[in-house]
Amino acid sequence: MKYLLITFLLVISLCSCEQKAEFIARDFKSVDVETILEDSLLSVRAIEILNDKSLAFAGNNGTFGLYNPNTKMWQTSVQQYDSLNLHFRAVAHTATDFFMLSIENPALLYKTGDDGRMELVYKETTEGVFYDAMTFWNNAEGIAVGDSVNGCLSIIITRDGGQTWNKVSCEELPQAEEGEGAFAASNTNIAVIGDKAWVATTRGNVYFTEDKGKTWIVTKTPVIQDAETEGIYSIAFYDENVGYAIGGDFTKPDANKANKIKTVDGGKTWNIVADEQVPGYRSCVQFLPKREGKELVAVGFKGIDYSKDGGESWAHLSDESFYTIRFINDSIAYAGGTKRIAKLTFKE
Repeated sequence: MKYLLITFLLVISLCSCEQKAEFIARDFKSVDVETILEDSLLSVRAIEILNDKSLAFAGNNGTFGLYNPNTKMWQTSVQQYDSLNLHFRAVAHTATDFFMLSIENPALLYKTGDDGRMELVYKETTEGVFYDAMTFWNNAEGIAVGDSVNGCLSIIITRDGGQTWNKVSCEELPQAEEGEGAFAASNTNIAVIGDKAWVATTRGNVYFTEDKGKTWIVTKTPVIQDAETEGIYSIAFYDENVGYAIGGDFTKPDANKANKIKTVDGGKTWNIVADEQVPGYRSCVQFLPKREGKELVAVGFKGIDYSKDGGESWAHLSDESFYTIRFINDSIAYAGGTKRIAKLTFKE
């Protein structure tokens, strides 16, 4: 009996220790901005934190580069193709390679080559081609999305680590609305979790696949979409259920009606949140890692905003201008914008 009692007490003790602590959202009040790359001709809308925590980017004028946070040193270069002035607004990475994809025609997709130079692995010259975002599900399978051509979104997929890319036929995709595409504003038109992907468009639609691009369905969201410059600019998912999207109109950046939407059922339904509240137009929204989907940051050329309640309300932290942001951990991030890339540290 004595031994049974001891065992019982041990079990109770172990169970009580394993109880999950109550989550308490932080209340960030400010953000420190440290510029780590400055160039008067630079415009950066696409950055990636690689597996070794280094930072890669590609931008305008064919410029791309890599930052080592340990040495605080940059390696930058310019990608040449004939006499074209290339502009990159989509980048991605696997465990071994970095990828960058140019806008406009011709669309040129490069990956890290065996000799260290960038190698052209996909080229498209279709009239109207314009790619906006790119990401990978895993080290083998990746996706890039562009504006509609011939009645459907342009979607290319790789299944061999980015060595070859194939365009999805319009027969396999939902019909696009007239002029539908994606905003090449921050390389965050695509969110991936597991085998799933959500693609946000200029028409306020969210395209969804649960099998890494083999089949697709589309959902119309209530985000504002009364003008060509309105729609969803950025989409993020914390897990398979909780997602957030933000947009508005970059020509009317203070307008904040119906520009923020949220889902808790994996994108089946979307609801407007923080309506007619700050922020207005923002080009990028991201969940902070390991914060239970409660904490988000949005950036745009009108500043930086923070939410501690899952995007239901927001606080304006800074007027510092950026296009895109990626988090290293739950309080430090890199951000790209006009003339610079910076390291951001969020503080309570």
